[in-house]
Amino acid sequence: MPDFDLDSFKKTWQEQPVQEKYDNSEILEMLNKKSRNYVKYIFWISVAEFVFFSILGLFYVIQGKESNSFMSILEKLGARKTTELEGSLDNIYVVLKIMSLSITAYFVYKFYQNYKKIRIEENLKKLILKIIEFKKTVNAFILINILLLIAFTSVFTVFIFYVLNTQHIEVTNSTLTGFIIGIIISTAVAILLIWLYYKLVYGIIMRKLDKNLKQLKDIDSQEF
Repeated sequence: MPDFDLDSFKKTWQEQPVQEKYDNSEILEMLNKKSRNYVKYIFWISVAEFVFFSILGLFYVIQGKESNSFMSILEKLGARKTTELEGSLDNIYVVLKIMSLSITAYFVYKFYQNYKKIRIEENLKKLILKIIEFKKTVNAFILINILLLIAFTSVFTVFIFYVLNTQHIEVTNSTLTGFIIGIIISTAVAILLIWLYYKLVYGIIMRKLDKNLKQLKDIDSQEF
């Protein structure tokens, strides 16, 4: 039996050519799969949000809590509580809620479309474009949610001033200033919370998707 020379074995092993673990097509396949998963995660998160806010909105409509909160603000400003006023508040809230859920449902559908397109995409350039398109859709979804909050707050604020004017209620300058400052601060805090939520929940996934996109662009540049 020949003697085993460890040093000779090490030298022979080290001199063997190092081969790439994966070629570009295999890397592309892995990145495609990862990208599909990230899009799928955002899709299911948006579905969960839609279901949650639909149930929450239905609960508030049944209980009348949302309109009651605005009614309380009006009463503190000196407005008289009437059946007509309560009905108007309920109608405004229902319309705004339907609008909000409709927009969310539209983006859920768009996310699903993006997922389907990325899932079957094989061309590298088209895959890159689909991921960029998906990123724009997510950014639009976040921006529209913030704009919706501002729009809803503006609508209810205008309605409150309309009621005060209709009922000929004069509000002192200090009360009016406090009301406006309160609206601005509460709206700013709500926008900040929304931004932080999407930055945390969607941001983590989007950063991973950005990393995939960068790698895909690197592969694309190597092919030319």
